[in-house]
Amino acid sequence: MRVGLISDTHDFLRPEARRTLAGVEHIIHAGDICSAGVLDELTEIAPVTAVRGNNDRGPWASAIPLTQTITFENVVVHVIHNVDELAQDPAAAGYQVVVYGHSHRPLIERWNGVLYVNPGSAGPRRFSLPVSVGVIEIADRKIDARLYTLDHQPSGGI
Repeated sequence: MRVGLISDTHDFLRPEARRTLAGVEHIIHAGDICSAGVLDELTEIAPVTAVRGNNDRGPWASAIPLTQTITFENVVVHVIHNVDELAQDPAAAGYQVVVYGHSHRPLIERWNGVLYVNPGSAGPRRFSLPVSVGVIEIADRKIDARLYTLDHQPSGGI
């Protein structure tokens, strides 16, 4: 199963992000969406699970939870905008993956047996940080994560 990861779109879904996420079976948006229109556009690609970020305000955002936990092929994925706001230890909670955003810094790493993925920012460029999205592939409880700068080149993985 291929799951697209996107965060910090800030009311701007780049055509490159749409192309990179084409063909995924599900999309996770890790917050700072900034308009319902972005979620509508992503839903045209695949079903979307989203969490609310610190910039998601107003009536449209009130229905979006601050965290979500979803399972894909027996792999438990926890989604939160700001990883510093995790309320519990992810390993103790049984999560295999934590997807987050907020920092705009794309990152894949393992801590205490849990895979943490920040797909970076897919919205307006911030400072000199890359514009990026991510994909996790899950097969037989094996998880492969990749980050893509929006020129379609992998920028790292585990």
